[in-house]
Amino acid sequence: MKVIVGLGNPTDQYKGTRHNVGYMAIDRIAEANRININQHKFKAMVGSGIIGGSKVLLVKPLTYMNLSGESIRPIMDFYKLDLSDILVIYDDISLEPGVLRLRTKGSAGGHNGMKSIIKHLGGDTFPRIRVGIGGEKHPGQDLADYVLGHFKDDEKELLSDALDKAEKAAELFAQDEFSEAMNKYSVGKKKRKTWNRRKYFRCAINNSKSKHATEKCNNQNKRRYHENFIKPSFKIR
Repeated sequence: MKVIVGLGNPTDQYKGTRHNVGYMAIDRIAEANRININQHKFKAMVGSGIIGGSKVLLVKPLTYMNLSGESIRPIMDFYKLDLSDILVIYDDISLEPGVLRLRTKGSAGGHNGMKSIIKHLGGDTFPRIRVGIGGEKHPGQDLADYVLGHFKDDEKELLSDALDKAEKAAELFAQDEFSEAMNKYSVGKKKRKTWNRRKYFRCAINNSKSKHATEKCNNQNKRRYHENFIKPSFKIR
């Protein structure tokens, strides 16, 4: 048995908000695998089915975000599961919209829902998928207002793509292939290229005896510099 949990807040008031991407991911997984989430158990809405040949329980806690652990602990005890048998999907304001980060363990990182789960489970060595909801806030906007707000139109396409990837990652988790999911869908820290001055100006040194060649090389160097260090050197996938 595998358990896949999506964190969020119940009631229509919070439907579609940034803080509820965990709920959205569960809905996408349920739809893709024809699983009905129609049972009210363990202080949650749950639905069971088969994903990738494995029995899976999909869970949307109804405790509100900050008390999510009160729903997850009884599930773990009832099915006698190990921490590695649970996957938690939740929002992360530190990641750009559309970005996923997958890990097999880690701290709550300031997320209250994860704090509650770690507290009630007595450990943090369980897989998780963090879905990016970050971006520029309006000046003076409160953090709570931001995470409880709705996605902008230009973010919705990125979100949909992220949920598709989360669904595929969850399927690999159900098959005990979470390492493969991490390799395929997790984005690490973005790194900016460093400027190797010797590399980019080597041709100028080699052709210093030729005025024409040196001028041509300098133009190439300028273009390379602008391409690699003025424009962003990474892409968000």
